[in-house]
Amino acid sequence: MKLTLILSVSGMNAAVRATVRVGLYTGAKVFFVHEGYQGLVDGGDNIRPATWESVSMMLQLGGTVIGSARCKDFQTREGRLKAALNLVKRGITNLCVIGGDGSLTGANQFRTEWSGLLGELISKGKITAEEAKCASHLNIVGMVGSIDNDFCGTDMTIGTDSALHRIVEVVDSITTTAQSHQRAFILEVMGRHCGYLALVTALSCGADWVFIPEMPPDDGWEDHLCRRLMETRNRGSRLNVIIVAEGAMGRDGKPITCDQIKELVTKRLGYDTRATILGHVQRGGTPSAFDRILGSRMGVEAVMALLEATPDTPACVVSLSGNQAVRLPLMECVQVTKDVTIAMKEGKYDEAVKLRGKSFENNWNTYKLLAHVHLPETKSNINVAVLNVGAPCAGMNAAVRAAVRIGIIQGHSMLAVHDGFEGLAQGKIESITWNSVGGWTGKGGSVLGTKRTLPAKHIEEISLNIAKYNIHALVIIGGFEAFSGGLELVHARQKYEELCIPLVVIPATVSNNVPGSDFTIVSRCFILFVHLLQSAAGTKRRVFIIETMGGYCGYLATMSGLAAGADAAYIFEEKFNIRDLEVNVEHLVEKMKTTVKRGLILRNENSNANYTTDFIFNLYSEEGKGIFDCRKNVLGHMQQGGTPTPFDRNFATKMGAKSVLWLTEKLKECYRHGRIFANSQDSACVLGMRKRGLMFQPLTELKEQTDFEHRIPRTAWWLKLRPILKILAKYKINLDTSEHTHMEHIISKRTPVTLSGKMKE
Repeated sequence: MKLTLILSVSGMNAAVRATVRVGLYTGAKVFFVHEGYQGLVDGGDNIRPATWESVSMMLQLGGTVIGSARCKDFQTREGRLKAALNLVKRGITNLCVIGGDGSLTGANQFRTEWSGLLGELISKGKITAEEAKCASHLNIVGMVGSIDNDFCGTDMTIGTDSALHRIVEVVDSITTTAQSHQRAFILEVMGRHCGYLALVTALSCGADWVFIPEMPPDDGWEDHLCRRLMETRNRGSRLNVIIVAEGAMGRDGKPITCDQIKELVTKRLGYDTRATILGHVQRGGTPSAFDRILGSRMGVEAVMALLEATPDTPACVVSLSGNQAVRLPLMECVQVTKDVTIAMKEGKYDEAVKLRGKSFENNWNTYKLLAHVHLPETKSNINVAVLNVGAPCAGMNAAVRAAVRIGIIQGHSMLAVHDGFEGLAQGKIESITWNSVGGWTGKGGSVLGTKRTLPAKHIEEISLNIAKYNIHALVIIGGFEAFSGGLELVHARQKYEELCIPLVVIPATVSNNVPGSDFTIVSRCFILFVHLLQSAAGTKRRVFIIETMGGYCGYLATMSGLAAGADAAYIFEEKFNIRDLEVNVEHLVEKMKTTVKRGLILRNENSNANYTTDFIFNLYSEEGKGIFDCRKNVLGHMQQGGTPTPFDRNFATKMGAKSVLWLTEKLKECYRHGRIFANSQDSACVLGMRKRGLMFQPLTELKEQTDFEHRIPRTAWWLKLRPILKILAKYKINLDTSEHTHMEHIISKRTPVTLSGKMKE
């Protein structure tokens, strides 16, 4: 089989690398098409064979190494005829297209016309009937590469997360200045006619207001905005942040610009106001770890889709739904994307938000809960306590902020517990207010403090303080200790009636070892390893051996290996022996004979008691004498520090908000005869991401799924990605293809709503 790549956003190179290497692994001949569709039309040297080594050291590069260009020629039939001729002459009948909706729509049109193009080429004598027969059908698989995240059918497009990193870095810098000078800052971000970047930025930095094209503000928004900014200042805030999507508009269809808002705020309120338009700085730079992994996963899935394609298979796009790779009919996605524009033009803004997908809709609903609010005058007489448990990690504070503010909006009194379960036992409990958590989304660590202490030894003191402070519900944010501690509280309900209150555990740990959730807050902090690989890029014949954190959980080592292109990642869950180490050394020796004279080995800290990081370093150093030298790094607690990523801020905010809303409903269910009494299994849950969405799962049900000795779940979804890591490193292994990703439909799953006479969502 022959397949070719047509491609500029960060993360694309990871997709290119994965597609090439998995394609070669399956026995296909892979071609690059340089300069996008223009290269396909022009042919010649623009279409070249790709090799294993030609995609080495691409992961850390932004943009796309094979180029991309807008092509007017391809928009004409004559141009597509030339492109078809170039493909037929090379025997290529499989196209992998990475781009936005325009690129993918063009690819589908090309496929639709394919038979006609072949017929025309035969009639003109450009190809023979035999050549046409060999190229009788064209298979197309698309991957969406766009910072705008404006393609319906996927939660995240390649490049979006990297753009968010750039934006949030700027916002963090701006807010420091703005806070010092008591300023209002207005920031315009890209996104064309999609407000995703603006919306997630607003959630990630706790903005006072966001303008997005999908939901223009109501008439008279100027008064509402000024009132909102004044309320924020009156509560003690020293800054205001307003995020504007470049396609923002009013209900009258007229654009809303930074300058317009700046003039309004300056004249009406007299605030010192600054406006910043980020522009194309959002598109470039080093791709984030998430984009590298996303691109790699999508690239593998694209090759699998091409291998399984038949003449009857429609052109598809591989995308992300929650935590799952899915295949969707390309034109259904394009149609729904167009329907968003139709909905906005017809003023059906609620429909536009829904058509963007669940991820967008959830972000919008969370923003509305936290931003445009009037604090309730009446109280619910409910006290909800929030505590952090286990090791501190970036993102905890964002979850606390969201939980506190949603609780206050619900009319509850919110209590902050300092130093985890130990603080709960010692009575380190105080009221926490709306203003107390201002600016917490971007803070690393745990402002409340945190301890690893479990509650069992202090259960009587904890029950007394729950009664003393009249606590009706608990939000426990943390890692495996939070999970274990929650279970201990549930088991103690039989003896202590005070503990019969609803509780929810929000997983937050770098190790990603909490049962019941595919992801935890901060589990995506792999970028430190990636920086080390970049330092290796300029050094020949060197192997880096890096020890990662994670306890007995190999998630960090595995996902870092995917993000950084590691040659091996040793983890506890996948046992290894001296023969495996020998194979890895031999692999690196052979690698040094190629043009790729560098290596990266990752080791999870508790992967093996005997094969320590020092042992592996010494082994590789000895066996590599005269061939390569080694360097060793134990990153340690550097992995826990720093500010949270945009994903962690956004994820934590949604988790914090959802947990308190769930507790509010659970409290209503548990209210009997003037008091709260909760002793059912479903009154104590973990809130976790499972495959495609957030869900609450009883702690007691998850107990059976847990290896308590090693503090890990008994099964882990990410273990299925390990063969991909090995294939991309050029090991000869068997890829398990028993689990197929079937084609799904995006339109049929939606609730029918009439849009321009058509039945869509």
